[in-house]
Amino acid sequence: MIKIPIILVFLVIIGSLVQGMYYLSKDSGSQDKVRLVRALTIRISLSFVLFFLLLLSYFLGWIQPHGL
Repeated sequence: MIKIPIILVFLVIIGSLVQGMYYLSKDSGSQDKVRLVRALTIRISLSFVLFFLLLLSYFLGWIQPHGL
């Protein structure tokens, strides 16, 4: 059940990274760099959210590690 939100957050992180790469390649002026910074800030924030969601899920027993 918790796997679906984890996957969704991960996909949004990937989407924000792609958006940042697009803005990096297409924007030229210093005024346009705001979109790049905003996209990368969203990516970093969502990465922290994903990390803490994984930690919380592990400590509550919702996910279990397994050996390879």
